[in-house]
Amino acid sequence: METIGSPMLWGAFAAFVVVALLVDLVLMRHGGPHKVTFKEAAWWSVGWIALALLFNAGLWWWLREQSGADIGNRIGLEFLTGYLVEKSLAVDNIFVFLMLFSYFAVPEEQRQRVLVIGVLGAIVLRAILIFAGALLLAKFHWILYVFGAFLIFTGIKMLMAAGKSPDLDNNPVLKWMRGHLRLTDDYHDSKLSILRDGKRWYTPLFAVIVLIGVTDVIFAVDSIPAIFAITEDPFIVLTSNVFAVLGLRAMFFLLQGMADRFHLLPYGLALVLVFIGGKMLLIDVYKIPVLISLIGVAAIIGGSVVLSLMRPAAAKPGDGQGSSAV
Repeated sequence: METIGSPMLWGAFAAFVVVALLVDLVLMRHGGPHKVTFKEAAWWSVGWIALALLFNAGLWWWLREQSGADIGNRIGLEFLTGYLVEKSLAVDNIFVFLMLFSYFAVPEEQRQRVLVIGVLGAIVLRAILIFAGALLLAKFHWILYVFGAFLIFTGIKMLMAAGKSPDLDNNPVLKWMRGHLRLTDDYHDSKLSILRDGKRWYTPLFAVIVLIGVTDVIFAVDSIPAIFAITEDPFIVLTSNVFAVLGLRAMFFLLQGMADRFHLLPYGLALVLVFIGGKMLLIDVYKIPVLISLIGVAAIIGGSVVLSLMRPAAAKPGDGQGSSAV
């Protein structure tokens, strides 16, 4: 695997992430479990984006000094494009999280804990998949075509499913839990399980965390091939992914209650996957410049957001009604 990631760069990145996570966990949880306000989430979102851009600027400056302007500029652009792609695709995670929290009527004060587990799980899963993907690409170049076809297939499926509400009652994981575990109908503070009459019962919070973990796996499998269309350097792939995921929790609280205003965004995300998949399939015929990829992704996402605001979605019967039944 060819990578710009020297031991010093890997160490600096790891330290950067650990410190950022500790600050996030300490400050955002200050005062105990509580409902995160829009203002608080907005400031945290701005902070995470600023940290990603600061890391990108530092990486660009370091490579420019060590390896020259051409390499510094190329890597800096690759990181920025990868970050934008992964940040955009992370919005789909948020839509699923919103659906799960509504369906299970998760109390506001418990949502932070679930999201922390979701973010940490996503980071670990993506790191594993990224290194596995990099090893495969180093040995089998044709894997790129498999990734490209998979992204186009996934994008088309997303286009067909956009605007439709998933049927959680028929979710296979939830059906398995209902059939094999004792599940309570009510919450017991932050407990995942309780003892009742000498038997172990699992709370709705446990079911939500399991489904969040499954969601992390599904979206990691979808998003990792997308970043490999931008760069095959595992250092850039992992760093851009991690920074995109780190701001997921703050973004959730920023967008909850506003998801319906961006009803066309799922179509934009689907088109991004199709665009990136096509770029990957054409890589040996014509390599689309990273700058063009950045502009294309930004135009698709920005266009879907603008159109969503210009043409609000029609109200759906029963909107805002969730179920806490497990």
